[in-house]
Amino acid sequence: MARPRFHLAFPVHDLEAARAFYAGVLGCATGRESEVWIDFDLMGHQVVAHLSPGDCTPVGAGGVDGQAIPVRHFGLIVDWDVFDELAARLKAAATPFIVEPYLRFAGSPGEQKTLFVADPSGNALEFKAFRDEAMIFATDGRLFA
Repeated sequence: MARPRFHLAFPVHDLEAARAFYAGVLGCATGRESEVWIDFDLMGHQVVAHLSPGDCTPVGAGGVDGQAIPVRHFGLIVDWDVFDELAARLKAAATPFIVEPYLRFAGSPGEQKTLFVADPSGNALEFKAFRDEAMIFATDGRLFA
C-alpha cells in the first residue's frame, strides 16, 4: 500500500439515495455492496454506507468563524483546484450547503477554502483545501491571523 487510507462506516436511511449522492454527485466509484451496505471510493478512501435508518440522527453545531459548523462530520482535504471543481459540481446538482464555499484566513499563510454539505441521510461532510499544504498541521496562531 503506497499510502494509508481511511475507512469510515456511517448510517444511511436509504441506500439508493446514498448511491445517488456519493456516486452521482460526488463521483465516487462503487465497490462491493450487499442489500444493507455499499462501499464507495471517496478519492482513494473507503467509505461505507450502512442501511440503518434508526441511527440517522440530527447533528449538533458549534460556532466557527461565525458559522454553525456541524460538530460531527467527516471530510477530505483536497487540492486547491479540486476544491473549486467539487464546489461547482455540488452547486450544479443543487446540493444544499450547510456552509457555502468560502475562503478562510485570506492572505495569511494558513489561507484555506472550506464548505460543508450533508448527504441525504444528514451525514455532514466537509471539503477543504489549503493554499499551502504545509499549513495543514501548523500550530502557530499567527499563521491564521
